[in-house]
Amino acid sequence: MAGAHVHSLGPDDRPLVEAFMRGVDSTRALKFNHPGLDTTAARSGPRLIIQNDIGETDAHVLVISIENLVVTVTMTDVHRARAEFFCGLFDHFAVHWSGLDRKSAKTPGDPSDFFLVTGRYEAETVAQQIAFLESVGAMIAFLIDWNKARKSLRSLVANSDAVRVLDWAARNRVGHRAFLEFGGSDLVGTAVRHARPARIGFGEQLGAVLGRQGAVDFLKTGLRICTDGRLHGTNVRLVRDAIEAELVRHLQRTDDALLSIVIRQAGLAQQIAALIARHLADRQLERTNSSAILVARAKRMEEKADQLAIEGRREIARLGGSPIVGQLVTATEQAIDELEQAAFIASLMPREVTSSALVPLADLCATTIACAETAASGLDAATAVSEGKRVDADDAFASATRLIDLEHAADVAERSITSLVFCGDLDWKSALSVLELGRALERATDQMAAIGHLLHTHVMADLSA
Repeated sequence: MAGAHVHSLGPDDRPLVEAFMRGVDSTRALKFNHPGLDTTAARSGPRLIIQNDIGETDAHVLVISIENLVVTVTMTDVHRARAEFFCGLFDHFAVHWSGLDRKSAKTPGDPSDFFLVTGRYEAETVAQQIAFLESVGAMIAFLIDWNKARKSLRSLVANSDAVRVLDWAARNRVGHRAFLEFGGSDLVGTAVRHARPARIGFGEQLGAVLGRQGAVDFLKTGLRICTDGRLHGTNVRLVRDAIEAELVRHLQRTDDALLSIVIRQAGLAQQIAALIARHLADRQLERTNSSAILVARAKRMEEKADQLAIEGRREIARLGGSPIVGQLVTATEQAIDELEQAAFIASLMPREVTSSALVPLADLCATTIACAETAASGLDAATAVSEGKRVDADDAFASATRLIDLEHAADVAERSITSLVFCGDLDWKSALSVLELGRALERATDQMAAIGHLLHTHVMADLSA
């Protein structure tokens, strides 16, 4: 029974000790060069006693008592948080844990206190008992230097999130010892300074930039990179490079999340343009419509878009988002402002405006709708580029090109409307309303063309990162 010191075992004890040692050995490598995990097993009367010296501290010991199908786990620990963490790892077993009681050290001259926790598991079958013992054995390695790892992670994320990361690392057999051996939080700090020093300030927690869940996910991957690197003998520079690359990917995902705000803005732009198109169609078909309703609806959408722009700028500032995303928010906001103004002008258009003037306006409005829809689809494609999806990059580039082509088409349409006004026989009120509506719609397409240019720049930055 490799790795265990055994004394006077009974005939039924060996499978139980072997199960425990299978668990210990399954994760032993993840402690690397740190001492600990020495195990002793012996029978004491009706009980099988297994003791594991977790690390070097006398007050950090695990004792397992087995009698029939009942397993009692007793652990002493100087850190309450670590003891609570250990108890939580067995939530898939029906273990009854005692309260954590503070005890005083008995060694003369030792002023330290420790905590005592006891768990009782009543198995229904020997197979369940063996599964529990193996699970307990496998989790012990993740107690070594646990508090040190928690403190290191706590400088990067909130304490509760640091514990979440360590819980995940234990359950997924990743561990934290390799992370500490490669430098812990200093390793991440170096990666930040090399990758994006302008995005994450000195002493700033990752959650402020990546978002809480994003920071947790990044650290989970970071711990896995460290463990894989340590197991395969990778040098610290290559490990740091891998963590830097992961950090850049998470920052790009943050920008992608911010792009969703711009997509919603583009959706509102499309809705306002569609309202104007419907109003013009009603005029052409001499259907009854309400100018007041057009203005009110367009105004509500414009106000909603303003709130999105405020939210977008706030989130960009909070998360250190890319300046290009901020420019996209502004360009889309300005396009919506022009469309809301266009809706107001359309509502004032005199009844005397002829169909010959309404047709080119409707065509220009259709081009504007196409611009908004193309911007939304291009932005949506751009959110997947950071995941390495080349087809989405191609879709985003195609949308950027189409936006520029649509803007050129809008320029031609607006000049056609201008020629109609100056060369036609419209009365001055009709002429002015047609001219101003055409110009407002064309200005909106100018802003959407700007979205196309910014979209191209954003995708290129993603691809070159």
